[in-house]
Amino acid sequence: MKKYLYEMHLHTKDTSNCANVKASVAVEEYIKAGYDGIVVTDHLSPSTYMKYGRELLPWKKKVDFFLRGYKAAKKAANGRIPVLLGMELRYRTSEGDNDYLVYGITEDFLYNTPELLNLNSKKFYELTQKNGFLVFQAHPFRVGMKVTNPKFLDGIEIFNGNPRHNSSNDIAEMWAKKYDLMVTSGSDYHEIEDLGTGGIYFNKDIKDNKTLVEELLKKEYELKKP
Repeated sequence: MKKYLYEMHLHTKDTSNCANVKASVAVEEYIKAGYDGIVVTDHLSPSTYMKYGRELLPWKKKVDFFLRGYKAAKKAANGRIPVLLGMELRYRTSEGDNDYLVYGITEDFLYNTPELLNLNSKKFYELTQKNGFLVFQAHPFRVGMKVTNPKFLDGIEIFNGNPRHNSSNDIAEMWAKKYDLMVTSGSDYHEIEDLGTGGIYFNKDIKDNKTLVEELLKKEYELKKP
């Protein structure tokens, strides 16, 4: 049976202030690397806007800015591979520097949730349950992170391929097993050198976020990791 490889954790220079590769370049690199699709998970956090002097923008303009990387990647792909919308969310509230990979989100949800950055893991998880999204804590054992109450998570990123951080992937995997959480793997792509270190092999070609959530919930996928 053919497997379909998807990148689950990718940032673009167009939106994420810590990324150094334009979305259009990342798409070409992932096509060359043999990936079948990518999920663009740009940062949605207070710092997304502070660096660019956009913290005082109205919420609609902030969402427009956040979507730049995703839309640029989709345009560059031009139907050659699926480009799906995700995000790496960090709240303004005092939960430490935790990051959450969210799958299944829609543009309408983002535009209609101006309080998003002021939520916490419990309140946001209640929203994801109502809307059919999935939330995974990204690299939960990286220095500076705090492990979130598993009641407010669908899963954990147990392999993070970013070579500039020690994400303690082995501990993350043990934690996921302890609490029977779903798992994911991603390259945490910011630089060309991060290309293709992680991802998920699915049993079908995924064209939209609804199908992505359905396939994750089946738990029949395989993780790409060393």
